[in-house]
Amino acid sequence: MIEELNSIDWLLLSALGVLFLAQLWFYARYLAATARKLRKSTKDNVQEPREDFPGVSVILCAHNEAYNLSQYLPVLLTQDWPEYEVIIVDDGSEDATRDVVESFMTRDLRIHMTFVPYGARVNSTKKLGITLAAKAAKYDYLLLTDADCCPKSDQWISEMMKGFEGSKDIVLGFGAYFEEEGHINRLVCYDTLFNGLHYMGAALCGHPYMGVGRNLAYRKAFFFESGGFTHLMTNRAGDDDLFVNHVATRKNTAVVLSHKSYTWSIAKTTLRDWLQQKRRHISVSPAYRESTKFRLTLEPLTRALFYALVIGILAYQCTANNGLSLLLSLAAVGLFLVRWIIQTAILNTSARRMGLRKFNMFSILWFDIILPLVSLWMLVIPQRKNNNW
Repeated sequence: MIEELNSIDWLLLSALGVLFLAQLWFYARYLAATARKLRKSTKDNVQEPREDFPGVSVILCAHNEAYNLSQYLPVLLTQDWPEYEVIIVDDGSEDATRDVVESFMTRDLRIHMTFVPYGARVNSTKKLGITLAAKAAKYDYLLLTDADCCPKSDQWISEMMKGFEGSKDIVLGFGAYFEEEGHINRLVCYDTLFNGLHYMGAALCGHPYMGVGRNLAYRKAFFFESGGFTHLMTNRAGDDDLFVNHVATRKNTAVVLSHKSYTWSIAKTTLRDWLQQKRRHISVSPAYRESTKFRLTLEPLTRALFYALVIGILAYQCTANNGLSLLLSLAAVGLFLVRWIIQTAILNTSARRMGLRKFNMFSILWFDIILPLVSLWMLVIPQRKNNNW
């Protein structure tokens, strides 16, 4: 027979309910915002024809990227946009990167190359490289990607440029990873999907806090007027997310979600390489704005407390004479299942509308638990000084 709830039961149930509602609010407001935007874009897919086609400078930095450049530069050169250039920054390459670029330059005058001066005493040669390329760019619209990235279609520039309509200064795009078999690839793709839905959804809700250098655009004039990377050079990373975090507002930032606007990248194939990449990204988070740090901390904190309280209630229920009602345990299991179902539905609905891989419920549960622990470990355990990023 199920006992009635006592005062302690009600206190625990209330705490669990608050955590459940906090998680539900996060998923419904931020992560589902991308799916709502995609659905609306599908219904309102009639576009007015463009009257102008401003020039675009595509910028990418390359460090030992000879193979990737030979594979993906031809795709960049087939973009359906009348006027654009591709600026490649050689960031201290020791392979045939320069030879590959020079070979393309002889065949296409839209390709230009610059380089980071050898021995430049800066923490982030990539920020320096992007700055040099921005200064050399002859167009006011800068579209950034990486050497190991491939635009999904020949409409990439066209789609990203739509974000500048309405006098926007920053356009956030989505950078996906090639989907392969294997647990590491599924982990990388899930992490990318979750983070993508979060930062794009936050921007759609008026709280832009980051972008990804694989697919990011801004006006050249805005870049230099806002100081560029002047105050960010002490950080090794952050050429994308940290810059956006410091200068993006609800008024100057747009999000482009069209399938044709995505870029595809090669995902890390080993756990060690992925952890190193993730640590580099997380390393700049302490430099985020205070409001951003509060929002980014609130979700994993309520998630951890929710899991801990559910487990704690069930563990105590299994202990004799604990005074807890079976009804409380049933309520905890019920809220856990409801959150799990809603979480799976929102993530997979968004993935389907974005044309990305969907995940089964057990994979989502496993990644939902392990990824915050990985991030916490990276924030607590410092990077060894001799590890060269």
